[in-house]
Amino acid sequence: MPPFRPAKKATPEQALQQVKHFCGFRERCHEEVREKLRSLGVWRSDQEEILSKLIETDYLNEERFARVFAGGKFRVNKWGRNRIRYALKQKKVSDYCIRKGLEEIDEADYLKVLARLAADKYKSLSDSDALRRKKTQEYLMGRGFEFELIKSALSSVS
Repeated sequence: MPPFRPAKKATPEQALQQVKHFCGFRERCHEEVREKLRSLGVWRSDQEEILSKLIETDYLNEERFARVFAGGKFRVNKWGRNRIRYALKQKKVSDYCIRKGLEEIDEADYLKVLARLAADKYKSLSDSDALRRKKTQEYLMGRGFEFELIKSALSSVS
């Protein structure tokens, strides 16, 4: 399927105003803004100039985006660090910003959430003990928690 072609191309000035509004709604990563500019029909050379202006005026800050994204996905969705890291990589966020974003997650809270999820999942299953542990481990791995932390959380569940 061919990429979306806008009926009318926005001028760089119009695109800048539209993207400022787009960035003002919530934090965005660079790739989301590039995609928006492509959908507006902005030339690649103009895209980079608009991105530079957004960064200079602090409408666009990828480190801030990574911090908000990681904190929100952990607090709201109960995602582990591996899943958050993968999602940020999918959005083409830099490794530096990913590290900064993951620093937003408090270690004590992280372990508490992991223990709570492990206990709740384990109790919800009615299989044999070994199968319950296996299914709980797979569930937690799918949520993006680290294997070593899962093992220690499962050792305290019974």
